[in-house]
Amino acid sequence: MRTKVTQIGNSLGVILNKELLAKLRVGKGDTLYVVETPDGLELKSYDQGFVDQMETAEKIMREDRDVLRKLAE
Repeated sequence: MRTKVTQIGNSLGVILNKELLAKLRVGKGDTLYVVETPDGLELKSYDQGFVDQMETAEKIMREDRDVLRKLAE
């Protein structure tokens, strides 16, 4: 898919068509992430790094529940 850079007020931006919005599963007000990869830039509807960090934190909280409870006292 192609899109052009356009003037939006004093800034520049791109317009995402309905098809692209549907593929990203995003709408007005949602956050998109630009990730640099060896192949270029990727536009994503979520931050995989954050998801990975949260999964790791949840695993630690499950495994060390008793330790964390003691630390909270």
